[in-house]
Amino acid sequence: MKRINIIQHVPYETPGCIEHWAEKKSYQIVLTKLYAGDRLPAIAGIDWLIIMGGPMSVHDTEYLPWLAGEKQYIKDAVSAGKIVLGICLGAQLIAEALGACVKKNRFREIGWYPVSRVSDSSALAITDRFNKAET
Repeated sequence: MKRINIIQHVPYETPGCIEHWAEKKSYQIVLTKLYAGDRLPAIAGIDWLIIMGGPMSVHDTEYLPWLAGEKQYIKDAVSAGKIVLGICLGAQLIAEALGACVKKNRFREIGWYPVSRVSDSSALAITDRFNKAET
């Protein structure tokens, strides 16, 4: 059985339909609630890592010290060949953990938006697990 570690930063950013999708696939979900002080599970014990959103910034390590450890965990998961998916803040954390410059967008982005594969997405291990377009 595949194990998915889902990282939550705040109580109201839940896995939502991801949880239902995982149940249909018979995947086991491990919820790591960083806001509640949960520890991150060993990378070797997971197959997927899904990082949820939150109102904080990737740069808020001064008052949220667990962000630094989370970024290293993400980097280690990628290095170990795990499937890693980030939503909102989660995507920003992945980008910064892998060396990208993350900065404030001049436009606010909140809510659900359709996403679709790009022509060269076949190199990404995750794209064959979803439909061509998702919301």
